[in-house]
Amino acid sequence: MALKLYDLAAEREEVRFSPHCWRVRMALAHKALEVECVPWRFTEKGAIAFSGQDKVPVLVDGDSAIADSWAIANHLEDAYPDRPPLFAGPAGRGEALFVKNWCERVVQPAIAGMIVADIHNILTADDQAYFRTSREQRFGRALEEVSADRESKLPEFHKAIEPLRVTVAANPFIGGQAPLFSDYIVFSAFQWARLCSAFELLNAEDPVHAWRDRMLGLFDGLGAKAPSAAA
Repeated sequence: MALKLYDLAAEREEVRFSPHCWRVRMALAHKALEVECVPWRFTEKGAIAFSGQDKVPVLVDGDSAIADSWAIANHLEDAYPDRPPLFAGPAGRGEALFVKNWCERVVQPAIAGMIVADIHNILTADDQAYFRTSREQRFGRALEEVSADRESKLPEFHKAIEPLRVTVAANPFIGGQAPLFSDYIVFSAFQWARLCSAFELLNAEDPVHAWRDRMLGLFDGLGAKAPSAAA
């Protein structure tokens, strides 16, 4: 039986933009596991109530429902040890947790501050109302104010991702010569921006840009072929 992944969708159902869901999609492709991706929207909480919480990603694997991208990655690694590893051993799992925490506390908040108004604009009307209320409470101001003058935020963002830059300038991937879950964590933040917004975060000469291109080409272009609301 194929695995089933509840995957955040925009108004255009084919646009799947959640960074946390993209981590899982890349991990499943890495493990060469077939999956049915089920579109889900912010206001469809009841559809995933069986998982005991109200956020995606949710992976259904047989009788198990696993929520949270980190928990799902650990499940895939433990349940499918015969498939290519997502972590380079126990120490690699710990290192990936550090990358996760860095990405969620540094990279994703910085990106959100530049594209949050664009995300709002690609949603259904019901999701727009939910998104605006919840995110304006989070930011403490209107979404349009948060994203205003975003070009001025780029230098600080480029400085913040310097650890990534020097890493992928030295090696093709964060994982070294081949990608691991750490790569999927950080790539998915850039994929989120790429699918939601026409605002370019990276300069063409940046080593991070070249790394993102390598990531887009993995698994027969899974990331590159994904429909974009910004197209």
